[in-house]
Amino acid sequence: MDDTINGTQLGPRVTAVTPTDDYSLILTFTGGEKRIFNAVPLLEMAVFRPLKNKALFQSVKVSRGSVLWPQDIDYCPDTLYMESIPVNLASAIAN
Repeated sequence: MDDTINGTQLGPRVTAVTPTDDYSLILTFTGGEKRIFNAVPLLEMAVFRPLKNKALFQSVKVSRGSVLWPQDIDYCPDTLYMESIPVNLASAIAN
């Protein structure tokens, strides 16, 4: 995967994803940073509504630096990064 487009450096890209039972994604980004993305707000948008099916949500995989579900449902890697929080911060909030 190229880390630039037309000479512009891309933001962090997803290298691993683990879905949770509460519709969050545990994401690993380039450089090894782990962050948690809450996908619940997406489920009300028409394109993401099929993900309310937990089995479909759980089928997420990494594709081209982002996440992808069947039915060609994906999400922008830059937005995933900006709207997620570091795992260590999520742990502190939960306690």
